[in-house]
Amino acid sequence: MPIYMDLHIVPGVKAQAVAEAHQLDVQVQMEHNCNCMTYWVDEKRGNIFCLIEAPNQEAVEAMHRQAHGLVPHRIIEVNTGLVEAFLGRISDPADVILTDGGLRVFNDASFRIILLVQVQDPVLLLHHLGREEAHELTQACSNDIRQSVVSNNGSPAAYNGHGYLASFFSANAAVNCALEIQKKLAGNVGEKAAVKIAVHAGMPVTENEQLFGTVIQQAEQLCTVAGINKVAVSEAVQELLHHDCLESNRAYLYSLASNDENWLNDLYKVVDANWNDAEFTIADYAMAMAMSQPNFYRKMMALTGMAPNVFIKDYRLRMAKHLLKKQHCNIAQVTFETGFSSPSYFTKCFKNRYGLLPNTYTSLLH
Repeated sequence: MPIYMDLHIVPGVKAQAVAEAHQLDVQVQMEHNCNCMTYWVDEKRGNIFCLIEAPNQEAVEAMHRQAHGLVPHRIIEVNTGLVEAFLGRISDPADVILTDGGLRVFNDASFRIILLVQVQDPVLLLHHLGREEAHELTQACSNDIRQSVVSNNGSPAAYNGHGYLASFFSANAAVNCALEIQKKLAGNVGEKAAVKIAVHAGMPVTENEQLFGTVIQQAEQLCTVAGINKVAVSEAVQELLHHDCLESNRAYLYSLASNDENWLNDLYKVVDANWNDAEFTIADYAMAMAMSQPNFYRKMMALTGMAPNVFIKDYRLRMAKHLLKKQHCNIAQVTFETGFSSPSYFTKCFKNRYGLLPNTYTSLLH
């Protein structure tokens, strides 16, 4: 059966109350063909996350409703391997307190610090460097990154993009790991691999359908604006860093003001919703961001280093690469699905951006 993780938002929640609610779930789980595997409770942030094996989301909701009435705010399907990589367990922790009544009580938050290391698309590396050098570069990056993650008590996790993900309990450890990786990959290796690093923090279930999906997505956005010379650190991570760690490494860190970080997030939400619409214009983009076109242009240039039309085109080209990999689409189909005006224009833009033709890119996938 599928495995689901759900989110309950309960301000002021206490671990004792969650243990009692979980016990009620266990008492009725068989009636709904469910298996309550474990949970996480964050008293500070008022969040509860349950991990449940169930036939479908409706069964999870029905079980909670019958047991105690606390229906989840969100439910997503998850992979237990990813849950264990990000959160460290898929069953109750070992150090559980037993009350006099035999109730298992623990306060284990699921809030994590996520380190993202992006590297160049391996297909582009293959094209530009050749098979042998591309393989050696990829292996060198992988070995250095994994060694740093392990030595800083991080947990490696699978990443759907080009690069590496790791989960940390400590913001200090995550940032120290990021700086160590940056130092190891500095110079020629880092430039060839186009290494970009970001550290963000958050919860496993939000509006995104993937585990830690929103956290990873926003880390990717930070990588885009930070470039290859500094480690991008979100405001959420800065608030968790020890003062000494933040101040002693500030010269090597890239960060945005809170309002700029929110603006960047909104910027990507708009392009996420409109990138495949050929009729979507800069005027539409500015209007969606509630700005005049001149102010929108200045703000985007200051924050991303790209004009709005370049930003949209670059986003569409990245999505085109994704489609070429995922669906092996023909050029005309990709052109239509990514909002370009014609196959010839798409081909020209692709060649200018990546240094090879779309057909050459697809041939290197095999």
